[in-house]
Amino acid sequence: MMDQNKMPLLEAILEYEKRNPAFFRVPGHRFDKGINPDLLEAFGSRVFRCDLTEAEGLDDLHQPEGVILEAQQLAAECYGADKTWFLVNGTTCGNEAMVLSACCPGDKIILPRNVHKSVYMGLVLSGAVPVWIMPGYMTEYGIMGKILPETVEQAFQEHPDSKAVLIVSPTYYGTVSDLKSIADICHKHNALLLVDEAHGAHLGFTSLLPPSALQQDADVVVQSMHKTGSSLTMSSLLHLKGSRINPSVISDNLKMVMSTSPNYLLMASLDAARKEMALRGREHGEYAASLGNKAASALSEIRGCRVLTGASQDPTRLVFSLEGYTGYELHEILYDRYNLSMELSDEKNVVGVIAWGNEEDEITRLVNAVRELSLQVHPEAAPDSSHNENPEKQFPCAVYRDAGKQFGCSFLSVPSMALTPRDAHFSDKLSVPLTSAAGHIAGEMIAVYPPGIPLLYPGEIITDEIAEQIQNHVKSGCHFHGPADPELNTIRIIN
Repeated sequence: MMDQNKMPLLEAILEYEKRNPAFFRVPGHRFDKGINPDLLEAFGSRVFRCDLTEAEGLDDLHQPEGVILEAQQLAAECYGADKTWFLVNGTTCGNEAMVLSACCPGDKIILPRNVHKSVYMGLVLSGAVPVWIMPGYMTEYGIMGKILPETVEQAFQEHPDSKAVLIVSPTYYGTVSDLKSIADICHKHNALLLVDEAHGAHLGFTSLLPPSALQQDADVVVQSMHKTGSSLTMSSLLHLKGSRINPSVISDNLKMVMSTSPNYLLMASLDAARKEMALRGREHGEYAASLGNKAASALSEIRGCRVLTGASQDPTRLVFSLEGYTGYELHEILYDRYNLSMELSDEKNVVGVIAWGNEEDEITRLVNAVRELSLQVHPEAAPDSSHNENPEKQFPCAVYRDAGKQFGCSFLSVPSMALTPRDAHFSDKLSVPLTSAAGHIAGEMIAVYPPGIPLLYPGEIITDEIAEQIQNHVKSGCHFHGPADPELNTIRIIN
């Protein structure tokens, strides 16, 4: 057992800063002496004095042999991994490295349609071919949820040569999949289970929260420590467990997608956040879960308020809607009128992230605000939680094509793929009117955001139905990710 009280990298940085050598290295701000005065006043001098590079005794992230290696080993032990890498380009580069490490050009990888766009970048870089599957769909909330093991098994039956499966768990909405069953299916088919656990760095430290991906036999897992841990934004962890993939392969691929000038503030924050989880992860997790459960219970008693709960839901991810308001309206009102800043909203729901840094008073303020807004719609409101049925029954055993027009953003069917993502990316493109795009091959991603699940990926054939659906979303005022023309009067196609 290693001493989890230690913070080898942070301690080395502080020792270097204390020594205060004459500095003939980058960065050019020379500790705090070359900083704009306004920024120095805003941030304080210490942060700049600790913004260092691969100076004496501070090791090298791309070839760690000293304090960074020790810090990564402490993180691996904390999370139950065999090897852990610090990431300073966020989970984005972790997703890219996972796909690059699992697949060679032409290899198939099974993916849910709601993967983060960084996974698509991994497809372009690796030349892998996606096999799309669809998450379950929760009708009452209008959101995609967990991946069913049956869906993964069906994908392997149709594509037995698939090399890996990549699952998003938890989702942005806090829904977790049965990763243990999915891992068993993957390993039965000699395939890897890769998990984008960006929203789950806090999982696995207490039974009040779902188990982590590593606790469920996932092979490679990436976590955004800054999202639900306590590190600085853009800092993440990549974990490997087992012997199904060579760690040197992952190291080589990380060097391709991660900065050669890694930020020591980010790495030091990972070192400190790991210590916090190792020493107090259970305590923090229990407190955050209790706040989440308290909020969900109180909100569910408010007339017209629907709260997503259930065995597949992370209690620290609060998902709710309020009758009489769209999610967008509710999000805006909560901030403008009550000074409550929520994580995201969609047509129906508002989502809040609850962490151990939150306080009970903040939960009370949120509940009181929603209750006040409910009374404006239901002046006679009385407690009524009968509408909050178990959301587990909302999950159909479905693949993408079965979701059909149920989905709030009106998915129709998986478009036919004419070109792989890599071939489409490197093909010549031109812009044509959206009204005449049917029959062409898409040259850009079209995703209604939120939730960000693409209607089209580059390389897929645009049908009349899909073109019409995009036009309907444009008329509805939806926000899009991907298109070069934000108004979508035109769309890029493969020339």
